Amino acid sequence: MSLDKETVKNIALLARIGVKEEELDGMVSELNGIVDWVNQLSQINTDGVEPLASVSNVTLRQRDDVITDGGIAEDIVANAPQKEENFFMVPKVVE
Repeated sequence: MSLDKETVKNIALLARIGVKEEELDGMVSELNGIVDWVNQLSQINTDGVEPLASVSNVTLRQRDDVITDGGIAEDIVANAPQKEENFFMVPKVVE
C-alpha cells in the first residue's frame, strides 16, 4: 500500500494537523515508511505466542495497611531548629 499526496492531505485534515504544501513530499515518504514497517511486522509468525501486558512475571510484595508512625510527634520535631509544641516553625517568607 502506498500513500499519495491527496491521502496525506486527507489524513492531516482528519487529524487536524496543518501541513504546508512544501511539507507534503516529506510527509508522504515518512508515512509510507511507517506503513511499510507495519506491513513487515504483520508478516511475523506469532502462532503460539501469548499476549503480554508486561515482560516481567514479578509480583510486588504487599504489606498490611497499618499505621506504624503514630503517636511520636515529639520524636519527629525533636531535632527541628525551631518548634512550638509539636509544630515546625519556619521564618515568614511573604511580607
